[in-house]
Amino acid sequence: MTLRMTWPLWALVVVLGPVLVLAVVQAVRAGGSDVAGASDGATRPAWVRRAAIVVVVGVIGLCPATTTSQKDAAGVDVEMFFVVDRTGSMAAADWGTGTDSDAGTDTGAETDTGGAGSDAGADELASGGTRLDGARHDVVGLVADIPGARYSVLTFDSQASRQLPLTSDARAVGTWAQTVRQEITAYSQGSLTDRPLEALRSALAGAAERHPSHVRLVFFLSDGEQTADGEPASYADLAPLVDGGAVLGYGTEAGARMRSYDGAFVLDPDAPYIQDGSSDAVSRLDEASLRATADQLGVAYVHRTGPDETASIVADVDPDQLAADGRRDVTTYSDLTWPFAALGVLLLAGEAWGTATRRGPRTRRSAP
Repeated sequence: MTLRMTWPLWALVVVLGPVLVLAVVQAVRAGGSDVAGASDGATRPAWVRRAAIVVVVGVIGLCPATTTSQKDAAGVDVEMFFVVDRTGSMAAADWGTGTDSDAGTDTGAETDTGGAGSDAGADELASGGTRLDGARHDVVGLVADIPGARYSVLTFDSQASRQLPLTSDARAVGTWAQTVRQEITAYSQGSLTDRPLEALRSALAGAAERHPSHVRLVFFLSDGEQTADGEPASYADLAPLVDGGAVLGYGTEAGARMRSYDGAFVLDPDAPYIQDGSSDAVSRLDEASLRATADQLGVAYVHRTGPDETASIVADVDPDQLAADGRRDVTTYSDLTWPFAALGVLLLAGEAWGTATRRGPRTRRSAP
């Protein structure tokens, strides 16, 4: 049994409370129905009947009902949120290089002296694809691994933005992956892993409010490097909104250099390297940061070293099992107002009868 409240409780109290008090007070004052000189409308039974009418209207306003729950027969819908790091460090060219040593071991990468050894080290450091290439590859792969889902893309650099709202168009994700670029180097303000926190919170909360029965997967793609001041905020309070996913890490411990980017649509393969003082800057994978983010979200951490398959990342994702927590239960209500409505009709009929029989027909007196 539950109350559906067709009227707010405060409205019932404000509207019906004074009328009920009046009826009860008059019933007490009226005394018995056989009081001498009392009209039928002023007797206790009449006022008790009127109080009962007010109570019946109040019960109808509360709208008592019984509930029945059953599973939604429709399939479980999946919503995938991709959070992609596009800070300058994601331009480091150590994706797909195999091992950390392949990513670059020459000390010339740290200090550019202009010698032959330095040139060899620079070539070695830049021999792989960029980390952002890896993120592009994995986003497209994960979309193909869970077809028929709805997809959304958020990116972050110096600020976070929602690049693609939830859509069932997988081609839109592919188009985004083809066109995404690192942030413009001149605009960089350092990086922290919590930059997309509020944007992700808004996206997840909105999705949960609109479709609470859907399964939500979050994939956080980053190298975890943090170069801005301050400690990143925790993602832990988002965990109840996340049903699965993964934090995907890109880069190596040895690290790699990054080409600068000036905002041109076509990347310049010979663009100068981002500088750190008097030498080329080297970005390194921060797995500790990424593992912390994964623990806060309640998902797994996976280090991505090259263009491998992505199916294993979502192999354990079973939407039906994830949605077996009652979110698919559909509750139906059966209102129980009709017995009270019938009682109200009977009470009103009694009131009408009492009014009609209260006084006999009046006779006009003739003038003397």
